[in-house]
Amino acid sequence: MGVPSMIGFLALNIYDLADMFWVSRLGVDRIAAITLFQSFQWVISSANQMIGTGSVAVISRRYGEGQAHRTEASIKETLILKWISGLVFGFIGFLVLPWVMHLIGARDEVLTMSIHYGRIMFIGLSVSFATFSLYTALRSVGNPKTSMFLMLSGAVLNLLLDPFLIFGWGPFPRLGLEGAAIASVLSHILTYIAGTVIFYGGFANVRLCFHNTEPLRWSSMRKILGISLPSAISSMSWSLGRLVIMPFIATFGIGVVAAYGMANRVVALGILLVVGLGLGVASLIGQILGAGLADRARQTAGLAMKTATYINVIFAAVVAVFAVKISGLFLHDPQLIAAGAEILRIQAISFPFFAAFIMMEEIYAGAGDTVPPMFFGILLEWILMIPVVIIGTRWLGFGPSGVWWSITLSVILATLFFFIHYRRGTWLTKKV
Repeated sequence: MGVPSMIGFLALNIYDLADMFWVSRLGVDRIAAITLFQSFQWVISSANQMIGTGSVAVISRRYGEGQAHRTEASIKETLILKWISGLVFGFIGFLVLPWVMHLIGARDEVLTMSIHYGRIMFIGLSVSFATFSLYTALRSVGNPKTSMFLMLSGAVLNLLLDPFLIFGWGPFPRLGLEGAAIASVLSHILTYIAGTVIFYGGFANVRLCFHNTEPLRWSSMRKILGISLPSAISSMSWSLGRLVIMPFIATFGIGVVAAYGMANRVVALGILLVVGLGLGVASLIGQILGAGLADRARQTAGLAMKTATYINVIFAAVVAVFAVKISGLFLHDPQLIAAGAEILRIQAISFPFFAAFIMMEEIYAGAGDTVPPMFFGILLEWILMIPVVIIGTRWLGFGPSGVWWSITLSVILATLFFFIHYRRGTWLTKKV
Protein backbone atom coordinates (compact mmCIF):
# COMPACT_ATOMS: atom_id res chain seq x y z
CA MET A 1 0.00 0.00 0.00
CA GLY A 2 2.73 2.44 0.96
CA VAL A 3 5.55 1.88 -1.51
CA PRO A 4 3.57 2.68 -4.70
CA SER A 5 2.35 5.90 -3.08
CA MET A 6 5.92 6.73 -2.07
CA ILE A 7 7.11 6.20 -5.65
CA GLY A 8 4.27 8.38 -6.96
CA PHE A 9 5.12 11.25 -4.62
CA LEU A 10 8.81 10.83 -5.39
CA ALA A 11 7.95 11.38 -9.05
CA LEU A 12 6.00 14.53 -8.19
CA ASN A 13 8.92 15.91 -6.24
CA ILE A 14 11.42 15.04 -8.95
CA TYR A 15 9.25 17.16 -11.19
CA ASP A 16 9.42 20.01 -8.64
CA LEU A 17 13.21 19.75 -8.60
CA ALA A 18 13.32 19.71 -12.40
CA ASP A 19 11.01 22.72 -12.44
CA MET A 20 13.41 24.57 -10.13
CA PHE A 21 16.31 23.46 -12.34
CA TRP A 22 14.73 24.93 -15.49
CA VAL A 23 13.56 28.11 -13.73
CA SER A 24 17.04 28.66 -12.27
CA ARG A 25 18.26 29.14 -15.87
CA LEU A 26 16.09 32.27 -16.01
CA GLY A 27 17.83 33.91 -13.04
CA VAL A 28 17.91 33.96 -9.25
CA ASP A 29 15.05 36.46 -9.10
CA ARG A 30 12.72 33.85 -10.68
CA ILE A 31 13.61 31.34 -7.97
CA ALA A 32 12.93 33.99 -5.33
CA ALA A 33 9.55 34.80 -6.95
CA ILE A 34 8.44 31.14 -6.82
CA THR A 35 9.75 30.73 -3.26
CA LEU A 36 7.80 33.75 -2.02
CA PHE A 37 4.63 32.66 -3.83
CA GLN A 38 4.84 29.12 -2.50
CA SER A 39 4.92 30.35 1.09
CA PHE A 40 1.44 31.77 0.41
CA GLN A 41 0.35 28.89 -1.81
CA TRP A 42 0.91 26.51 1.10
CA VAL A 43 -1.58 28.53 3.16
CA ILE A 44 -4.29 28.47 0.47
CA SER A 45 -3.62 24.82 -0.32
CA SER A 46 -4.31 23.94 3.31
CA ALA A 47 -7.95 24.02 2.19
CA ASN A 48 -7.14 20.75 0.42
CA GLN A 49 -6.73 19.22 3.88
CA MET A 50 -10.26 20.37 4.80
CA ILE A 51 -11.52 17.44 2.75
CA GLY A 52 -8.54 15.21 2.01
CA THR A 53 -7.81 13.77 5.45
CA GLY A 54 -11.45 12.98 6.19
CA SER A 55 -11.89 11.39 2.78
CA VAL A 56 -9.06 8.93 3.47
CA ALA A 57 -10.66 7.87 6.76
CA VAL A 58 -14.22 7.60 5.40
CA ILE A 59 -13.50 5.97 2.00
CA SER A 60 -11.07 3.41 3.41
CA ARG A 61 -13.39 2.57 6.35
CA ARG A 62 -16.37 2.01 4.06
CA TYR A 63 -14.24 -0.10 1.74
CA GLY A 64 -12.85 -2.12 4.66
CA GLU A 65 -16.43 -2.71 5.84
CA GLY A 66 -17.33 -4.07 2.39
CA GLN A 67 -19.86 -1.32 1.56
CA ALA A 68 -19.17 -0.87 -2.17
CA HIS A 69 -22.06 1.50 -2.93
CA ARG A 70 -21.34 3.67 0.10
CA THR A 71 -17.66 3.76 -0.91
CA GLU A 72 -18.65 4.98 -4.38
CA ALA A 73 -20.85 7.69 -2.86
CA SER A 74 -18.03 8.79 -0.54
CA ILE A 75 -15.67 9.24 -3.50
CA LYS A 76 -18.24 11.37 -5.34
CA GLU A 77 -18.93 13.42 -2.21
CA THR A 78 -15.20 14.05 -1.83
CA LEU A 79 -14.84 15.25 -5.43
CA ILE A 80 -17.80 17.63 -5.06
CA LEU A 81 -16.29 19.14 -1.92
CA LYS A 82 -12.86 19.45 -3.57
CA TRP A 83 -14.21 21.29 -6.63
CA ILE A 84 -16.16 23.71 -4.44
CA SER A 85 -13.25 24.41 -2.09
CA GLY A 86 -10.83 24.83 -5.00
CA LEU A 87 -13.08 27.40 -6.66
CA VAL A 88 -13.61 29.37 -3.45
CA PHE A 89 -10.03 29.42 -2.22
CA GLY A 90 -8.58 29.84 -5.71
CA PHE A 91 -10.73 32.96 -6.13
CA ILE A 92 -9.63 34.31 -2.74
CA GLY A 93 -5.97 33.62 -3.52
CA PHE A 94 -6.26 35.28 -6.93
CA LEU A 95 -7.66 38.48 -5.39
CA VAL A 96 -5.36 38.93 -2.39
CA LEU A 97 -2.14 37.68 -4.02
CA PRO A 98 -0.59 41.12 -4.78
CA TRP A 99 -1.16 42.37 -1.24
CA VAL A 100 0.23 39.20 0.38
CA MET A 101 3.30 39.07 -1.87
CA HIS A 102 4.15 42.67 -0.98
CA LEU A 103 3.55 41.98 2.71
CA ILE A 104 6.05 39.11 2.85
CA GLY A 105 8.82 41.00 1.07
CA ALA A 106 8.36 40.73 -2.73
CA ARG A 107 9.35 43.93 -4.50
CA ASP A 108 9.75 45.31 -8.03
CA GLU A 109 10.20 42.65 -10.72
CA VAL A 110 10.09 39.79 -8.20
CA LEU A 111 6.67 41.04 -7.05
CA THR A 112 5.35 41.21 -10.63
CA MET A 113 6.64 37.74 -11.53
CA SER A 114 5.25 36.13 -8.37
CA ILE A 115 1.79 37.61 -9.12
CA HIS A 116 1.74 36.45 -12.75
CA TYR A 117 2.93 32.95 -11.81
CA GLY A 118 0.65 32.66 -8.79
CA ARG A 119 -2.55 33.76 -10.49
CA ILE A 120 -2.20 31.05 -13.12
CA MET A 121 -1.73 28.48 -10.36
CA PHE A 122 -4.82 29.71 -8.50
CA ILE A 123 -6.94 29.53 -11.66
CA GLY A 124 -6.16 25.81 -11.80
CA LEU A 125 -6.58 25.18 -8.06
CA SER A 126 -9.90 23.28 -8.34
CA VAL A 127 -8.60 20.72 -10.81
CA SER A 128 -5.43 20.36 -8.71
CA PHE A 129 -7.45 19.62 -5.57
CA ALA A 130 -9.74 17.16 -7.40
CA THR A 131 -6.81 15.35 -9.01
CA PHE A 132 -5.22 14.66 -5.64
CA SER A 133 -8.56 13.22 -4.46
CA LEU A 134 -8.45 10.72 -7.32
CA TYR A 135 -5.01 9.59 -6.10
CA THR A 136 -6.40 9.30 -2.56
CA ALA A 137 -9.53 7.41 -3.63
CA LEU A 138 -7.52 4.84 -5.59
CA ARG A 139 -5.29 4.15 -2.58
CA SER A 140 -8.30 3.99 -0.25
CA VAL A 141 -9.98 1.25 -2.31
CA GLY A 142 -6.85 -0.86 -2.56
CA ASN A 143 -5.49 0.31 -5.94
CA PRO A 144 -2.17 1.93 -4.91
CA LYS A 145 -0.38 0.83 -8.08
CA THR A 146 -3.00 2.48 -10.26
CA SER A 147 -2.66 5.63 -8.16
CA MET A 148 1.11 5.46 -8.61
CA PHE A 149 0.75 5.07 -12.38
CA LEU A 150 -1.53 8.11 -12.52
CA MET A 151 0.89 10.20 -10.45
CA LEU A 152 3.86 9.11 -12.54
CA SER A 153 2.01 9.97 -15.75
CA GLY A 154 1.12 13.43 -14.46
CA ALA A 155 4.69 14.11 -13.34
CA VAL A 156 6.19 12.97 -16.65
CA LEU A 157 3.71 15.09 -18.60
CA ASN A 158 4.57 18.11 -16.48
CA LEU A 159 8.26 17.43 -16.91
CA LEU A 160 7.91 17.28 -20.70
CA LEU A 161 5.81 20.43 -20.97
CA ASP A 162 8.08 22.57 -18.78
CA PRO A 163 11.04 23.36 -21.08
CA PHE A 164 8.81 23.72 -24.15
CA LEU A 165 6.62 26.36 -22.49
CA ILE A 166 9.37 28.07 -20.45
CA PHE A 167 11.92 28.44 -23.25
CA GLY A 168 9.70 28.27 -26.33
CA TRP A 169 11.08 25.09 -27.82
CA GLY A 170 9.69 24.07 -31.21
CA PRO A 171 6.35 25.70 -32.11
CA PHE A 172 5.64 26.82 -28.54
CA PRO A 173 5.95 30.47 -27.46
CA ARG A 174 8.61 31.46 -24.88
CA LEU A 175 6.52 32.10 -21.75
CA GLY A 176 9.22 32.10 -19.09
CA LEU A 177 8.03 31.70 -15.52
CA GLU A 178 4.37 31.76 -16.58
CA GLY A 179 5.11 28.75 -18.81
CA ALA A 180 6.03 26.69 -15.73
CA ALA A 181 2.66 27.52 -14.15
CA ILE A 182 0.72 26.72 -17.36
CA ALA A 183 2.54 23.38 -17.64
CA SER A 184 1.42 22.48 -14.10
CA VAL A 185 -2.23 23.38 -14.74
CA LEU A 186 -2.36 21.52 -18.07
CA SER A 187 -0.86 18.38 -16.56
CA HIS A 188 -3.43 18.42 -13.73
CA ILE A 189 -6.29 18.76 -16.22
CA LEU A 190 -5.12 15.83 -18.35
CA THR A 191 -4.36 13.69 -15.29
CA TYR A 192 -7.83 14.36 -13.87
CA ILE A 193 -9.42 13.25 -17.15
CA ALA A 194 -7.37 10.03 -17.08
CA GLY A 195 -8.38 9.40 -13.45
CA THR A 196 -12.09 9.75 -14.19
CA VAL A 197 -11.72 7.29 -17.08
CA ILE A 198 -10.12 4.80 -14.66
CA PHE A 199 -12.99 5.06 -12.18
CA TYR A 200 -15.93 5.28 -14.57
CA GLY A 201 -14.41 2.70 -16.94
CA GLY A 202 -14.30 0.05 -14.22
CA PHE A 203 -10.49 -0.13 -13.93
CA ALA A 204 -10.52 0.31 -10.13
CA ASN A 205 -11.80 -1.91 -7.31
CA VAL A 206 -14.80 0.42 -6.96
CA ARG A 207 -16.55 1.60 -10.11
CA LEU A 208 -18.17 5.01 -10.30
CA CYS A 209 -21.49 5.21 -12.14
CA PHE A 210 -23.06 8.20 -13.86
CA HIS A 211 -26.26 7.52 -11.92
CA ASN A 212 -26.09 7.38 -8.13
CA THR A 213 -26.50 3.79 -6.88
CA GLU A 214 -26.36 5.25 -3.36
CA PRO A 215 -27.71 8.73 -2.59
CA LEU A 216 -25.13 11.41 -1.85
CA ARG A 217 -25.56 12.68 1.69
CA TRP A 218 -24.75 16.04 3.21
CA SER A 219 -24.38 14.20 6.54
CA SER A 220 -21.53 12.16 5.03
CA MET A 221 -19.94 15.32 3.62
CA ARG A 222 -20.18 16.93 7.06
CA LYS A 223 -18.46 13.88 8.54
CA ILE A 224 -15.62 14.22 6.02
CA LEU A 225 -15.29 17.90 6.88
CA GLY A 226 -15.50 17.22 10.61
CA ILE A 227 -12.66 14.70 10.50
CA SER A 228 -10.63 16.94 8.19
CA LEU A 229 -11.02 20.22 10.09
CA PRO A 230 -8.31 19.59 12.73
CA SER A 231 -5.96 18.36 10.01
CA ALA A 232 -6.72 21.47 7.95
CA ILE A 233 -5.99 23.66 10.97
CA SER A 234 -2.70 21.83 11.46
CA SER A 235 -1.78 22.27 7.80
CA MET A 236 -2.82 25.92 7.93
CA SER A 237 -0.73 26.39 11.06
CA TRP A 238 2.32 24.94 9.34
CA SER A 239 1.77 27.04 6.22
CA LEU A 240 1.10 30.26 8.12
CA GLY A 241 4.19 29.59 10.19
CA ARG A 242 6.31 29.47 7.05
CA LEU A 243 4.56 32.61 5.79
CA VAL A 244 5.26 34.45 9.06
CA ILE A 245 8.98 33.68 9.05
CA MET A 246 9.41 34.52 5.35
CA PRO A 247 9.74 38.32 5.90
CA PHE A 248 12.49 37.64 8.45
CA ILE A 249 14.32 35.49 5.91
CA ALA A 250 13.74 38.15 3.22
CA THR A 251 15.62 40.71 5.35
CA PHE A 252 18.81 38.79 4.54
CA GLY A 253 18.36 39.46 0.80
CA ILE A 254 16.93 37.88 -2.33
CA GLY A 255 19.93 35.55 -2.58
CA VAL A 256 19.16 33.96 0.81
CA VAL A 257 15.48 33.65 -0.18
CA ALA A 258 16.52 31.82 -3.35
CA ALA A 259 18.86 29.52 -1.38
CA TYR A 260 16.04 28.81 1.09
CA GLY A 261 13.68 28.03 -1.79
CA MET A 262 16.18 25.63 -3.30
CA ALA A 263 16.69 23.91 0.05
CA ASN A 264 12.93 23.61 0.54
CA ARG A 265 12.61 21.71 -2.73
CA VAL A 266 15.34 19.28 -1.69
CA VAL A 267 13.92 18.89 1.83
CA ALA A 268 10.51 18.26 0.25
CA LEU A 269 11.99 15.23 -1.50
CA GLY A 270 12.47 13.49 1.84
CA ILE A 271 9.15 14.79 3.17
CA LEU A 272 7.15 13.62 0.17
CA LEU A 273 8.75 10.18 0.31
CA VAL A 274 7.28 9.88 3.79
CA VAL A 275 3.98 11.54 2.83
CA GLY A 276 3.59 9.09 -0.04
CA LEU A 277 4.35 6.13 2.22
CA GLY A 278 2.11 7.63 4.91
CA LEU A 279 -0.90 8.14 2.65
CA GLY A 280 -0.74 4.51 1.62
CA VAL A 281 -0.40 3.48 5.27
CA ALA A 282 -3.30 5.77 6.27
CA SER A 283 -5.61 4.03 3.81
CA LEU A 284 -4.41 0.65 5.07
CA ILE A 285 -4.94 1.66 8.72
CA GLY A 286 -8.48 2.75 7.86
CA GLN A 287 -9.22 -0.55 6.11
CA ILE A 288 -7.76 -2.62 8.98
CA LEU A 289 -9.66 -0.71 11.67
CA GLY A 290 -12.80 -0.97 9.51
CA ALA A 291 -12.34 -4.75 9.68
CA GLY A 292 -11.98 -4.55 13.49
CA LEU A 293 -8.29 -5.60 13.67
CA ALA A 294 -6.79 -3.19 16.20
CA ASP A 295 -3.67 -5.28 16.95
CA ARG A 296 -2.80 -5.51 13.28
CA ALA A 297 -3.28 -1.74 12.93
CA ARG A 298 -0.80 -1.16 15.79
CA GLN A 299 1.76 -3.49 14.17
CA THR A 300 1.30 -1.81 10.78
CA ALA A 301 1.77 1.63 12.32
CA GLY A 302 4.94 0.58 14.15
CA LEU A 303 6.48 -0.86 11.00
CA ALA A 304 5.56 2.28 9.05
CA MET A 305 7.20 4.50 11.69
CA LYS A 306 10.45 2.53 11.56
CA THR A 307 10.49 2.45 7.76
CA ALA A 308 9.92 6.20 7.43
CA THR A 309 12.65 6.98 9.96
CA TYR A 310 15.21 4.66 8.35
CA ILE A 311 14.53 6.10 4.89
CA ASN A 312 15.16 9.63 6.11
CA VAL A 313 18.29 8.70 8.05
CA ILE A 314 19.76 7.56 4.74
CA PHE A 315 18.37 10.59 2.90
CA ALA A 316 19.78 12.97 5.55
CA ALA A 317 23.24 11.40 5.23
CA VAL A 318 23.22 11.75 1.44
CA VAL A 319 22.08 15.39 1.61
CA ALA A 320 24.68 16.30 4.25
CA VAL A 321 27.56 14.70 2.34
CA PHE A 322 26.62 16.12 -1.08
CA ALA A 323 25.13 19.44 0.11
CA VAL A 324 27.50 21.62 -1.95
CA LYS A 325 26.98 19.64 -5.15
CA ILE A 326 23.20 19.63 -4.69
CA SER A 327 23.16 23.37 -4.06
CA GLY A 328 25.33 23.94 -7.13
CA LEU A 329 22.75 22.29 -9.39
CA PHE A 330 20.33 25.17 -8.78
CA LEU A 331 22.47 28.12 -7.67
CA HIS A 332 25.44 29.50 -9.58
CA ASP A 333 26.97 32.16 -7.32
CA PRO A 334 29.61 30.65 -4.96
CA GLN A 335 28.24 32.52 -1.94
CA LEU A 336 24.70 31.35 -2.63
CA ILE A 337 25.90 27.78 -3.16
CA ALA A 338 27.59 27.91 0.26
CA ALA A 339 24.44 29.39 1.84
CA GLY A 340 22.26 26.69 0.30
CA ALA A 341 24.63 23.94 1.45
CA GLU A 342 24.53 25.28 5.02
CA ILE A 343 20.71 25.18 5.06
CA LEU A 344 20.71 21.61 3.77
CA ARG A 345 23.23 20.39 6.33
CA ILE A 346 21.48 21.99 9.30
CA GLN A 347 18.02 20.83 8.28
CA ALA A 348 19.27 17.32 7.46
CA ILE A 349 19.61 16.75 11.21
CA SER A 350 15.82 17.02 11.57
CA PHE A 351 14.90 14.74 8.63
CA PRO A 352 14.43 11.49 10.63
CA PHE A 353 12.39 13.35 13.28
CA PHE A 354 10.23 15.11 10.70
CA ALA A 355 9.65 11.74 9.00
CA ALA A 356 8.38 10.26 12.27
CA PHE A 357 6.16 13.32 12.86
CA ILE A 358 4.56 13.08 9.41
CA MET A 359 4.05 9.32 9.70
CA MET A 360 2.27 9.78 13.04
CA GLU A 361 0.03 12.39 11.39
CA GLU A 362 -0.89 9.91 8.65
CA ILE A 363 -1.52 7.07 11.11
CA TYR A 364 -3.90 9.27 13.09
CA ALA A 365 -5.53 10.43 9.83
CA GLY A 366 -6.18 6.85 8.77
CA ALA A 367 -7.82 6.23 12.13
CA GLY A 368 -9.90 9.41 11.80
CA ASP A 369 -8.35 10.87 15.00
CA THR A 370 -7.09 14.22 13.74
CA VAL A 371 -7.14 16.41 16.87
CA PRO A 372 -3.78 15.29 18.41
CA PRO A 373 -1.78 16.00 15.19
CA MET A 374 -3.39 19.45 15.10
CA PHE A 375 -2.25 20.16 18.65
CA PHE A 376 1.34 19.06 18.05
CA GLY A 377 1.46 20.92 14.73
CA ILE A 378 0.50 24.15 16.50
CA LEU A 379 3.09 23.39 19.18
CA LEU A 380 5.76 23.00 16.51
CA GLU A 381 5.03 26.23 14.66
CA TRP A 382 3.64 28.76 17.12
CA ILE A 383 5.10 27.79 20.47
CA LEU A 384 8.53 26.48 19.50
CA MET A 385 9.64 27.76 16.08
CA ILE A 386 8.16 31.20 15.39
CA PRO A 387 8.92 32.85 18.77
CA VAL A 388 12.55 31.68 18.58
CA VAL A 389 12.96 33.00 15.00
CA ILE A 390 11.41 36.39 15.84
CA ILE A 391 13.34 36.87 19.07
CA GLY A 392 16.56 35.62 17.50
CA THR A 393 16.46 37.80 14.36
CA ARG A 394 14.97 40.97 15.89
CA TRP A 395 16.50 41.08 19.36
CA LEU A 396 19.48 38.74 19.51
CA GLY A 397 20.93 39.42 16.07
CA PHE A 398 20.73 35.87 14.71
CA GLY A 399 21.92 35.56 11.13
CA PRO A 400 20.39 33.14 8.63
CA SER A 401 22.03 30.19 10.44
CA GLY A 402 19.99 30.98 13.55
CA VAL A 403 16.77 30.65 11.55
CA TRP A 404 17.74 27.25 10.17
CA TRP A 405 18.75 25.97 13.63
CA SER A 406 15.49 27.26 15.13
CA ILE A 407 13.47 25.29 12.56
CA THR A 408 15.52 22.12 13.12
CA LEU A 409 15.37 22.13 16.92
CA SER A 410 11.63 22.88 16.89
CA VAL A 411 10.97 19.82 14.71
CA ILE A 412 13.00 17.58 17.02
CA LEU A 413 11.24 18.73 20.22
CA ALA A 414 7.71 18.60 18.75
CA THR A 415 8.32 15.08 17.41
CA LEU A 416 9.44 13.80 20.80
CA PHE A 417 6.32 15.20 22.48
CA PHE A 418 4.07 13.74 19.75
CA PHE A 419 5.69 10.31 20.06
CA ILE A 420 4.95 10.19 23.79
CA HIS A 421 1.24 10.71 23.03
CA TYR A 422 1.29 8.23 20.11
CA ARG A 423 2.54 5.48 22.43
CA ARG A 424 -0.71 5.73 24.43
CA GLY A 425 -2.61 4.15 21.48
CA THR A 426 -5.85 6.14 21.85
CA TRP A 427 -6.14 6.37 18.06
CA LEU A 428 -6.91 2.64 17.90
CA THR A 429 -10.36 3.13 19.46
CA LYS A 430 -11.54 6.09 17.34
CA LYS A 431 -14.96 5.53 15.75
CA VAL A 432 -15.71 6.86 12.23
